[in-house]
Amino acid sequence: MRRTLLYSGLTVAFVLIVLVSAGAGQLSISPLEVFGAIMHRIGLDLGPVPASATAETALWTVRFPRIVMAALIGAALSAAGLLMQAIFGNPLAEPGVVGVSSGAALGASATIVFGWTFLGGWTIAVTAFIAGLIATLLVYVMSRANGKTEVVTLVLTGIAVNAFAGAGLAFLTFLGTAASREQIVFWQLGSLNGSRWDQVLIILPLVVAGIIAAVIVSRRLDLLSLGERSARHLGVNVEVLRVFVIVVVALLVGASVAFAGVIAFVGLVIPHLMRMILGPAHGPLLFASLMGGAVLLLTADLVARTAVPNADLPIGMLTSLVGGPFFFWMLRRTRKRSGGWA
Repeated sequence: MRRTLLYSGLTVAFVLIVLVSAGAGQLSISPLEVFGAIMHRIGLDLGPVPASATAETALWTVRFPRIVMAALIGAALSAAGLLMQAIFGNPLAEPGVVGVSSGAALGASATIVFGWTFLGGWTIAVTAFIAGLIATLLVYVMSRANGKTEVVTLVLTGIAVNAFAGAGLAFLTFLGTAASREQIVFWQLGSLNGSRWDQVLIILPLVVAGIIAAVIVSRRLDLLSLGERSARHLGVNVEVLRVFVIVVVALLVGASVAFAGVIAFVGLVIPHLMRMILGPAHGPLLFASLMGGAVLLLTADLVARTAVPNADLPIGMLTSLVGGPFFFWMLRRTRKRSGGWA
């Protein structure tokens, strides 16, 4: 019953935020007209359509690409956070906190500064994936001790990776032109401004592949949560599972960072809230986290576009304003449960 209510609530919230977000802006469009425009595009004559061609163009060339990008990235970051928490066995693991997002942003920024185009439009996504994979592997190796991940080690490893990535971004900023410096600043702050359909088509298959992989391993992650020894007795190759999940996390984070920059704390807040409601089973958690992440980022993007007139706030700043206090609360909660910082 609880699962049904949560899924229904998230679905309704997703539909409502899409309709409201698509209509909000300097050119206001009613939710009914947004709905009518979508139905008309798929061949159904339901609801009124925007009265002007300008509104129709604004919807399909500016707002809908941004909305789809926000939904994809929110879902990808939430799934990445859930997977990281599963393989590290720690609720504090999150791509932004432990430096995976910063590492991916470093790879994307290097592509911009050095003008790499060896894979065409896929170059930024691929370099972000490789840099994010390296960061994830580094965090995994450095934070493991005696078969478990300690809170202090995880947080300190994240600080170190973020510091190194920050230094790399600063060096690239020094080397780059004025245009590339602006793009690097964009990556550090996180924004969905300027999202286009061609970018959506690049990250869509990456995010879908990552989500399918997460669904495939969800049952094994349930077994891993029982403990490594129990999982091995039940036939799980723990190290292979962890390496596979690390690659999936890097894929999801690399796709997210490639065109939107660093958006922190989505992968921390949403999976933890969903776990509090649904419990530890990763199958139901994954779907709820995907929907919750999409709703959260769509809401944050709506605020970013409308909170200040004629301005587009960095979406990474807004998620950090929510996620920062949540992270401190998680630290205190973890400390009280464990009786210390180990």
